[in-house]
Amino acid sequence: MSSTAPNTPLRNRTWIGIDFGTTNSVVVIAGPDGHTRTARFSFPGHPDADTCRTLLCLWQEEARGRLTVHESIGPAAIDAYLDDPAESRLIMSMKSYLAQGSFRETRLLGRRLTLEMLVGQFLACLMREVGIDPAEVHATVGRPVRFAGEMPDDAFGEQRLRDGFAAAGFGGIAVALEPEAAGWRFAQRLDAPATILVGDFGGGTSDFSVLRFDPAGTRRALPLGHAGVGIAGDQFDYRIIDNVVSPCLGRDTTYRVMGGEPLPVPIEWYASLARWHRLSLMRTPQTLRAIADVTRTASEPDRLRALSSLIEDQQGQALYRAVGAAKSALSTADSTILRFAHKDIRIERTITRAEFEGWIAPDLAQFDDAVSAALDRAGLQAGDIDRVFLTGGTSFVPAVRALFVDRFGADRVDTGGEFVSVAEGLALMGGS
Repeated sequence: MSSTAPNTPLRNRTWIGIDFGTTNSVVVIAGPDGHTRTARFSFPGHPDADTCRTLLCLWQEEARGRLTVHESIGPAAIDAYLDDPAESRLIMSMKSYLAQGSFRETRLLGRRLTLEMLVGQFLACLMREVGIDPAEVHATVGRPVRFAGEMPDDAFGEQRLRDGFAAAGFGGIAVALEPEAAGWRFAQRLDAPATILVGDFGGGTSDFSVLRFDPAGTRRALPLGHAGVGIAGDQFDYRIIDNVVSPCLGRDTTYRVMGGEPLPVPIEWYASLARWHRLSLMRTPQTLRAIADVTRTASEPDRLRALSSLIEDQQGQALYRAVGAAKSALSTADSTILRFAHKDIRIERTITRAEFEGWIAPDLAQFDDAVSAALDRAGLQAGDIDRVFLTGGTSFVPAVRALFVDRFGADRVDTGGEFVSVAEGLALMGGS
């Protein structure tokens, strides 16, 4: 059972669950009676939220002849970055790089910072926002079954996750698989032993676990098998970008060099549309000059000028808000209109749910394969599953739900607490 309430002081060694996500992070506090409450976040223009965008912005300010580094997280990080993009650094999707050995450190504002230090800085700010001293609580932290990225080293990813929490001041943490945590949360509804499949859809990863729950047993949850893929809700956004927005910005345009044969415009410009912050990183004199050079001989110069305007005027976040709104609308409607306007850019395109489902079909196939892998590792068939629990924002997408309904039957598929269930489960696991 869960509730949301204003943050109140915590007793020494209270149990909390932390879902440190690719896109959003959630903190849930477990009481001695088994009840939980979700910590609230309040930022200017975004009051009383139960999630915090996993964003960290760093910038320097001079005071009394000394440069001081400042930081902000969540929506405030976006505001700080947009105030001065040239002099600030926005860090996002930190979790996506945890299992990638190629990303060890970076230099920001004249300082050498490891990924663990950046994670720790974000988490320390997160704890301050909710009034929690990390040294005074027991924390159970979630990790994906399979970390995001190419050929991820999952053990390495978990160790760096632990090191990030240590850098934030946590004395020690327990780590649990995120879908298993969601299963614990859902299992509060069970009054008899059951074998359940949990699908946990995050921003960067999607995980599937098969567990045996016995409400009266000495070991309440027994993991039987799991699998995961490094794609989730962000990928669905990019499918809309790729099919609707990129063509309007010149992706299919050609250009000529010294009157030669038509050449395709550099495709990497449109790969950067996969995330709005990558678009911001293109705002360099070299990239803008390159676009201008190509525009002079382009077959559709107006479209490339629109791309340049989008980059120069920092419109990536606004574009992604429009794309996200269209994606959400398709969860309840058969069609919607994606609208985005900026200066001479006018995008107004009807998208049908059938179109969208065609675009995400390769991603749905990966989900289906991962579910099969989790069942195989558990040594079970679909008919052996008593309940299916889906969590995460992507579980709202009808095609995602249909994938499970078709395999397991509508009477066995359940949803709820889509954004906080993992953190609730982590808090309950820790306090049990």
